[in-house]
Amino acid sequence: MSFREFVAQTDYTITKPVSKILEASGIIYSVGEKSVMFENIKENENRVAANVFASKSKVAKYLNCEPKELVPKMINALNNPTKPKIVNTTDHKEIELDLEKLPILTHTKEDGGPYISSGIIIVKDKDIGQNVCYHRGMIIGKNKIALRILERNTMELLKKNNGEMKASYCIGIGAETALAAAMAPPLGVNELEIANSLKPINVIKAKTFDAILPSDAEIIMEGTISLNERHKEGPFVDLTGTSDIIREEPVFNVEKIYARPNYIYHALLPGGFEHKILMGMPREPTVFNEVKKAGVDVLDVSVNIGGSSWFHVIIQINKKSEEDGKKAIEAGLKGHSSGKHFFVVDKDINIYDPFEVEWAMATRFQANKDFYIFNNQKGSSLDPSANQVTRETTKAGFDLTMKLDLKEKMIRTKFPDFNIKNYL
Repeated sequence: MSFREFVAQTDYTITKPVSKILEASGIIYSVGEKSVMFENIKENENRVAANVFASKSKVAKYLNCEPKELVPKMINALNNPTKPKIVNTTDHKEIELDLEKLPILTHTKEDGGPYISSGIIIVKDKDIGQNVCYHRGMIIGKNKIALRILERNTMELLKKNNGEMKASYCIGIGAETALAAAMAPPLGVNELEIANSLKPINVIKAKTFDAILPSDAEIIMEGTISLNERHKEGPFVDLTGTSDIIREEPVFNVEKIYARPNYIYHALLPGGFEHKILMGMPREPTVFNEVKKAGVDVLDVSVNIGGSSWFHVIIQINKKSEEDGKKAIEAGLKGHSSGKHFFVVDKDINIYDPFEVEWAMATRFQANKDFYIFNNQKGSSLDPSANQVTRETTKAGFDLTMKLDLKEKMIRTKFPDFNIKNYL
């Protein structure tokens, strides 16, 4: 199943004229997790799909599995990448080089301009290989985009290549590629190979540089990213629902735009449910792997919505020693470097129920013994309470697990299992 085939199953189809400037984003925000297809964008001819992967159930449906199988499926793909099939032709055609003619949304009045928020950037270094990851892009001209690029993989490769690299910006991709692009594996691991292990994909060679691209992407841009040309980027409403600051960011000069016939633009609402799912959920397998490496019997991980699907990590373990809680916290910090608060719970706690996690804190946690503070840490620039320039923050870990010698006192008493329906 491709992105195009999946969006045909949308929850809402809007046929009335809608503007890409503020109006579409307001409608998307109003429907929560429900998917929307805009058939009639005032300023453009093409359709716009939103909230495509706005819940775990939607992602699971695309990947043909149950929601509970998503984390094991991502772990397997992360640990066992496979090479996708290269195809020679697709139905893409070159279109006019004018970004203003694409249905790119302006989301809020505070935004610095129209933003691409669902696109993945693909670059390739001759020694290290290909890198695929998300970068938001603010439109600053007919063929220019200011890209928000953190001091991580893409930036590292740019610096290695004298500040300039050929790149592709792909929009309208499947869930397997979207999840893989957000997993942030070590440099040298091609995220499209992780995607292929989630669900087999086809790829095509880029036309202007040596890289492979998802062959079913609705829109493919090719051009050059330059650290030597910068432009103000922002404000932008990000994952937390608060506006990120203005920075001088690298410019992507678009040289070619290719699109599928009657392409469908994927609009990802900043700070919305889909943003949270595609950004937070791919960090669950990376945390799981690190906790397992630490020798802890880890059962499940949730980067939960209450922590903006980025800052709060809940780790469920089968506790076997009193050190397991602390080990899981320290490993979690490695598995998700932007995480801020890490909570470790026992196997009897439902990590997807915030009331159960809070109950564990109320009944199994002592701050003088089970609370760990990590000062002067690199966190996330998305955290408005942290230093948004240096990303310096304080992180914390909460061991909410039972003390092994007090287990009988801390376990919840079970009531007899009866159903009232049998008595009516």
